[in-house]
Amino acid sequence: MFKAFRILILLLILAGVALGAWRSKTRSVEWKYDLPVNIYPVNGDGSENVKQFLRTLTANDFKPIKTFMREEADRYDLASSASIEIRLGEIIEAVPPAPPRNGNALEAISWSLRMRWWAFRNADMTGPGPQVRMFLVYFDPAQTSRLDHSTGLQNGLIGRVNVFASYDMAKQNNVIITHEFLHTLGATDKYDPATNQPAYPDGYANPDLQPLVPQRHAEIMAGRTPVSQTEATIPESLNDVVIGGLTAQEINWQ
Repeated sequence: MFKAFRILILLLILAGVALGAWRSKTRSVEWKYDLPVNIYPVNGDGSENVKQFLRTLTANDFKPIKTFMREEADRYDLASSASIEIRLGEIIEAVPPAPPRNGNALEAISWSLRMRWWAFRNADMTGPGPQVRMFLVYFDPAQTSRLDHSTGLQNGLIGRVNVFASYDMAKQNNVIITHEFLHTLGATDKYDPATNQPAYPDGYANPDLQPLVPQRHAEIMAGRTPVSQTEATIPESLNDVVIGGLTAQEINWQ
C-alpha cells in the first residue's frame, strides 16, 4: 500500500513538472510582453584570458540580438510587445554538461534532464512568467580553433552555446546565440546536417529570388548564406540574417 502511494506521489510530481514545462513553452511564444532572456557567461576552458574577458562583458554586448528580434518582428507586422529583454547574469564558475556527440535518443534525453537540473541548481531567475536561460560557454580562440556544436532546448527554455572570447568575433557570436535562442522557442534547423548547406526552400532567406543564388542574406535557422548551388558562407553579423517564414510560424509570429 505504501509503495503504491509513493508511486502515485511520484507520478503526480512528474505530471506537475510536465504541465509546468508545457505552460512555459506555450507562454514563451504568446508575445504579450517582452520575453526575458537571461544570459550567463561561463569560462569554458578555465583560462585566465577568458576569465579576464568575461569581466568586461556588459548587457550592451548582446543588444544587437534584441534589435534583430525587434526589426524582424516589425517585418511580420507584430505589436511592439513581440520583443525580448536581455539580462546579463552573474558569471558561472561551473561548466554545464556537454551534449552527447552523435548520441542516440536515450542519451539525448538523459543529457536534457541533466542539463535542466544543472540549470536549476546554478542559475537564479528574477520575476514571474516564462524566462529563457542562455549559458554562453566561452573559449580562448588562441587555444581552441573549432567549437563543438551548441544546443537549444525548448523543454526548460535553456540554451548551451559555445562561443569565442574575442570582441573580433562578437558579431558572429551573436548570430550563434540568436540561432540557439530561437531553438528554445521551438524553431527547427533548416540545413542539411550532412553538408551544413541550407535546405531549400525554408533554409533560404528569399526562396523566390531569381536567379536563386547568390542570396543576399542567411535564414537564421539555416545559419549560412547560399552563394552557389554547392557553397554557402557564414554570416558576419545579424545584419546579414533574417527570420524566414517557417521559422516565424514556429515561434508563433504567423
